[in-house]
Amino acid sequence: MLEYAALGWPVVPGAHPLPQGPRACSCDRVGCPDPGAHPLSPAWHMQATTDTALLTRWWEAEPEANVILPTGRVFDVFDVPLTVGLSALTRIDAADAHSGPVAANGDRVLFYVATRGNPEDEDEWWSCQLDCDPATIDDTPGLRWHCRDSYVLAPPSTLPSGQAVSWLRPPDGRPLPDPLRILEWLAD
Repeated sequence: MLEYAALGWPVVPGAHPLPQGPRACSCDRVGCPDPGAHPLSPAWHMQATTDTALLTRWWEAEPEANVILPTGRVFDVFDVPLTVGLSALTRIDAADAHSGPVAANGDRVLFYVATRGNPEDEDEWWSCQLDCDPATIDDTPGLRWHCRDSYVLAPPSTLPSGQAVSWLRPPDGRPLPDPLRILEWLAD
């Protein structure tokens, strides 16, 4: 999580999956719908930070916590099925284009892109099927666009399967790619 803070990416601790016992998630919710893949606190919007001292304290208190990165602040994330993401990544690499950071998250691939942010005229911003609230993720099996008021599970978080979220292309300090350019690769 300190590596993300060094990039200027706000971080917040997330719940983690429990491999044994009556619950699948470290949170207090009975029948948690998204075990180990959500923030620990409902106030995550306000708590997300790049303050390394605070992040260190949080992870000392919760060493197994998963890493949650809020979207729509520094970056947005396109979240696509594994086969689509790997195919697009192969085409991007073959064209010698910049994919930006790309992570594998179980059966999904996450493309980190420049955020569209908050438009100056809020009336021009609207939610659409591509904008994805983590609570409704199962309703959107194809492309999901995590932007304002959303978040993603980041490496080295652990999925309920025991598999770790991992970087296919780690952040390298270069500017994040334009979302429309990456969307073109994903649409092909």
